[in-house]
Formats: sequence, C-alpha cells, structure tokens
Amino acid sequence: MDKNQQLLLLAKKRQRTRLPGYGCIGDFHDRVYECDYVSPYTKSAGNVDATVMVLLQDWSSADRLSGPINENAMNLGHTPELPTNRNLVALLKAHFGFGLSDIYATNIFPFVKQGNLSARIPVRVLTETAMDFAVPQIEIVNPVIAACLGKDTFNALRRAHGAKPVATLEEGIRSPFFICGTEVWCQAHTGALGRINRNRHGVDRVTSDWARMAAAYNNRIQL
Repeated sequence: MDKNQQLLLLAKKRQRTRLPGYGCIGDFHDRVYECDYVSPYTKSAGNVDATVMVLLQDWSSADRLSGPINENAMNLGHTPELPTNRNLVALLKAHFGFGLSDIYATNIFPFVKQGNLSARIPVRVLTETAMDFAVPQIEIVNPVIAACLGKDTFNALRRAHGAKPVATLEEGIRSPFFICGTEVWCQAHTGALGRINRNRHGVDRVTSDWARMAAAYNNRIQL
C-alpha cells in the first residue's frame, strides 16, 4: 500500500473508534466536519511526502463544535484567524519557507473533548491516542522532522514511544528524539498564551527555538 492508502486506513480506524467520555468529529451538524483523515487539520496540510510534520494536541471541543457551523473548520480543517494557526503559518514561512500545503499536520488527539478549547485531556488518554494514531502517521509519512506544539503533545509521543517524559518545556525543547528516521522536536504552543509564556521577560525565545530546529533540519537534508 502507498502512503495515502495507509493513512486512509488510519482515518477509517479513527472513525470506528469510540472513547468513553469523548465525542467524535462526525457527531456534530450531520457530520459536516467528518473527513477521511485522522484529523481534519490535514485537509490544509496533507503533503504525504513532506519533510516537515507538525503535531498539535487536539482539534476542537464540544462547546465550539456545537455552535454555528464554522465554514473554515469545515472546508479547511482549521480556523486561520486563530492565533495558534496564524503564528504557526508565520513560523513555518520564516524558518522553512513553507506554507501549510507543503507540510503534513495532524492532532495527536483526534476526538472531541467536552467543554471549551482550553479543557484538559488526561495524560493517559493523550498517550493512548498518540500510540494509536500519531506514531503511525509519523512512520508512514516519514518526515525529516516532526514539531510537537506544547509539552503535553511532546510527552504523549515520548510515552507512546517508550521514552521518559520531560519535566519542563525548556527540557523538551532541548531534548529531541527519534521515531524511526524522524527527529521529533518540542516547541512552545503557537497560541497566544504559549507564545507569551515562552517569551517571558521580553526575550524572543520562540524565534531562537525554531531557528535551532530549522538548522538541525537543514543539516540533516544536506547529509
């Protein structure tokens, strides 16, 4: 099977799976958000031969999806005006020269949590879905690097791969590890709060963090 066929099988697995206490993408507005990807985000970032992959934590929440239909979320798989997405697009362009269509992006939790967008997901649940869906996507796409947005996302992948979790975001950013041939990096969440926390005291650490990751990427593709 080629990459697209393998990824479609994973998407079908996600569609069949039910997690107690969580919803599914197809539960809202007569399935308008449903798709044949593990995460709708891949609609806009679905280059299966990408050298850069981005893993966000979760796609949406029940409160948000229960509201009026969001045309961008339905058609693009994400909401471009959200700070998380605006900042991600800017960082990809600045450090790699890529747009979303040049990369592969997904969410390690491809189900729907209860409550609002800031509701937390237990470590056990994140690790389970990372093992079932995120690690296989990394293995199939096989990018040069995979950037995890946020410590919880990074740690879920580390646990799923049998590695010890990191204690802090700073430790995570300085502790990339490998899944098959892909170097997995941790970066601050690109949302407003994640960026503010990482750049506290007026130091632009986010730019330095991404520059370091881009340098490692460039060194690897030149080998």
